[in-house]
Amino acid sequence: MADQPESIPPPVPNLELKARLLVVVMVLLVAGAVAYLMYARGAFERTQELVLIADDSEGVVVGMDMTFSGFPIGRVGRIELSGDGNARIIVNVPSKDAHWLRTSSVFTMENGLVGGPRFRAFSGVLTDPPLPDGAERKVLRGDAAAEIPKMIASVRDLVNNLSALTASDAPLGASLHSLQTATERLNGPGGALGVILGSEAEAKKLTLALDRVNTLLARLDGLVVKADGIAVKTDGMVSKADTQVFGPSGVMTETRATVVQLNGLLADARNSLKKVDAVLVEAQAIAGNAREATNDLGTLRAEVDASLRKVEQLVNEINRKWPFKRDTEIKLP
Repeated sequence: MADQPESIPPPVPNLELKARLLVVVMVLLVAGAVAYLMYARGAFERTQELVLIADDSEGVVVGMDMTFSGFPIGRVGRIELSGDGNARIIVNVPSKDAHWLRTSSVFTMENGLVGGPRFRAFSGVLTDPPLPDGAERKVLRGDAAAEIPKMIASVRDLVNNLSALTASDAPLGASLHSLQTATERLNGPGGALGVILGSEAEAKKLTLALDRVNTLLARLDGLVVKADGIAVKTDGMVSKADTQVFGPSGVMTETRATVVQLNGLLADARNSLKKVDAVLVEAQAIAGNAREATNDLGTLRAEVDASLRKVEQLVNEINRKWPFKRDTEIKLP
C-alpha cells in the first residue's frame, strides 16, 4: 500500500486572541490576589499612629501585633531610633479599634522565656478622653528571662543552707540526737514524767504526791456527802419555817388580818377626827360670837355704870333736899 500523508489538525480559530485573554485573566487574578492580601492586612484601612518609646527594641519586628484584652488592635509599622538613643516603635491602629485606647492607657512589652516580645494595651477607665493620633507613650518592659539569674542565685543560697543544716556538726544533727535521747527516755520506766522532771526519782516523788492528793480528795468527797446531808436537813427546816410563817395558819396570815383590823380602826379614827374638826370649827364660831357678846357687855356695863352714877347723884340730891329722910338705900329690881 502506498504511504498516506498524516492528517494535520485544523488550526484553532482566534488562537492569538484567546492567548491574550488568558494572559489578561491571569494578570487580573494575580492583581486581585495581591489586592485582597493588601486589604486583609489593612493596607486600605484608615489608621492612626501610636508611638511607643522603649529603651531597647531587641526582638521587635515589623508586623507584630499589639493586643487589647487578647484581641489584636494594632500592628507595628516601623521602628526608628530617636536622637536620645531610645527606640521609637510606630504602631498603626485601625480607626475602628482606636476607641479602646484612652489618655490613661498603659502599654507594656513583655519578653517571655520562649518567643519574641508581645505588646499589650491596658485601659482602666474607658470614659477618659480618646488617645489622639500620633501620641507618644512610654512602654513598660517586663522581661521574664531577666529573673532567671536571680532565681539561680536564690536556688544556690538554698542549696548552701541545706548543706549547712545537714552537716554532721550542724545544730540540726545535735537537735535530732537530743530528740532521740528524749524518745528513749520516754520509752523507759519514768516515761514522760521522767523526761519532764529530769530523773526517775523526781517522777516517783510526783507520783507519790498525786496519790496523796487522791486520798485527800476522797476524804473531801466524804465531807461533801456529810455536808449534803446537813444541807438536806437545813432544807427541811427551811420548808417547815416557810409553812409556819407563810402557811394558811401561819404568822403572816394572822399579821395580815391584824393589819386589816388596824386599817379599819385607823379609818374609824380618821372619821372621828373629821367630826372633831367640825366641832372645833363650830367652837371657833361660838368663841367668835362670845367675843362679840363680851364687847357688847362691856359697853352695856359702861352704860349701866353711868346710869347708876346718875341715880346716885339724884339720890344724893334728894337727900340733900329732903333731910328728914335718912334711909338712903335704893333697891334695884
